Amino acid sequence: MANKVFLILVFIGVPLSVVGTMMHWSSIIMFIIYCLTIIALSSFMGRATESLAIVTGPRVGGLLNATFGNAVELIISVFALKAGLTGVVLASLTGSVLGNLLLVAGLSFFVGGLKYKRQTFNVFDARHNSGLLMFAVIVAFVIPEVFSMTMEQTEKMSLSVGISVILILLYLAALFFKLVTHRGVYQTSHEGEEHEEEVPEWGRNKAIGVLFIATLAVAYVSENLVHTFEVVGETFGWTELFIGVIIVAIVGNAAEHASAVIMAYKNKMDIAVEIAVGSTLQIAMFVAPALVLVSLFFPTPMPLVFTIQELIAMASAVLLSIIIANDGESNWFEGATLLAAYFIMGIGFYLL
Repeated sequence: MANKVFLILVFIGVPLSVVGTMMHWSSIIMFIIYCLTIIALSSFMGRATESLAIVTGPRVGGLLNATFGNAVELIISVFALKAGLTGVVLASLTGSVLGNLLLVAGLSFFVGGLKYKRQTFNVFDARHNSGLLMFAVIVAFVIPEVFSMTMEQTEKMSLSVGISVILILLYLAALFFKLVTHRGVYQTSHEGEEHEEEVPEWGRNKAIGVLFIATLAVAYVSENLVHTFEVVGETFGWTELFIGVIIVAIVGNAAEHASAVIMAYKNKMDIAVEIAVGSTLQIAMFVAPALVLVSLFFPTPMPLVFTIQELIAMASAVLLSIIIANDGESNWFEGATLLAAYFIMGIGFYLL
C-alpha cells in the first residue's frame, strides 16, 4: 500500500515540480511539493538499496543504505552552499546526527521492540562504532569550536580544512578495516543466515538503475527546494537553524529512516543499527568534511564550526546512544528513551 502511494507521489510530484518551477508558483506550495517528492523518491532509493543489501549482506547493505540515504542530503547541502546558506547546511548536519542516533535508532528499537521483547545486534560493531562516534562528533566537532574562538576567519577555514582531511582519511580507513582487513572477524553467528532466506524485490541491475534515476531526480528537486527556504522561514517564523536541524534533516534522510525501521520490524537489527549509526558516522566523518572542502569553490566558504546549542545536542545524542546500544541488545523502552530525547531537542531548536 505504502509503495503505491509513493509511486503515485513520484508520478505526480516530479512533473508538478518541473511545471511549478517554470511557472513560478507560490514558494510555500512548491516547498510542500518538493518535500513530498523527495520523500517519495527516497522511498525508491530505500527499496533499491534494500534489494542490494539482501544480495551483498548486512554490512555492505548497511553501508549502501547509509550512502544513498545521505546522497539526498549531500545534494541538498551542496545547493544550499551554492546559495550561501552555510547556517542551514551546518544545522542540517546537526539534524542528521540527531535524527539518525535518536529518531531513526529510537523508532527502530521502539517498532522492533513492540513485536519482539528483546532484539540483539552485533555487540562488537556497536563498541567499534562507539569509539568512532566519540571521535567524530565530540573530538572533531568540539575542537574547531574551542580553538576557533580567538581565530580570524581565514585561520578558522585552515583549521576546518585540516580537520576535514583527517576525518575523511580516518573514515576511509574505518571502511577498509570493516570491509577488508577485519571482514568476518567479529561476525555474529546468525548474521549470515537471515539474509539468505529473503528474495530481493528487484534484481541487482534494476536496483542500480532505480537508484541512479531517483538520485538525478532528487538533485533537480533539491536545487529548487533550497530557493524556497527564505520565504518559508519568514512565513512560518522558522529560523535557519530549525529549518536545517528538523526539516532538511528529516526530508534528506527519509529513505534511511524508513529502511531502518522496516529492518527492525523484520528483526534484522544488525542492518537497522548499521543504517542508523553508520549513517551518522558517514555524515560526521565524510559528508561534513566533504562539504567544507566543496565550500572552498563557492563565494561563502563554510568552516566546521557549529553553535554551542548544536554541539551540546550532538554530544548528548552520542553519549545517550552509546550507553543504550553498547550491550548489543534493544527493547521498546530504550527506543522510547531515544525518541523522547529527540523531541526535547526539537522543541529547544524550534524555540531558539
